[in-house]
Amino acid sequence: QVQLVESGGGLVQAGGSLRLSCAASGLTFDRYIMGWFRQAPGKEREFVARISWSGNTIYYAGSVKGRFTISRDNAKNTVYLQMNSLKPEDTAVYYCVADLSARTELPSAYNYWGQGTQVTVSS
Repeated sequence: QVQLVESGGGLVQAGGSLRLSCAASGLTFDRYIMGWFRQAPGKEREFVARISWSGNTIYYAGSVKGRFTISRDNAKNTVYLQMNSLKPEDTAVYYCVADLSARTELPSAYNYWGQGTQVTVSS
């Protein structure tokens, strides 16, 4: 049974930083593409970033490029999202995702999802 458990969300002032973590279990972690999506109230789920199994290929949404960094530690079965220079518009529930082959920004392409962690950025 695959489980993705996010942590690290919270309340932060604009300009601040947070680091999200996602601990994975029940899968061969170093075979999976990992990623992050987010969903703000009243909006659709939005792609944030994804990272290949090796960590060599990374993609970011334009809205977070240069501020967010995705990384992974295959020895710890964990993927991270370092978020710097946070803005109020980054407020959302952030979801960790995993898939063997997804190379897209479409949520429907990702097979496994975590429960999400709330990030709130105050102005």
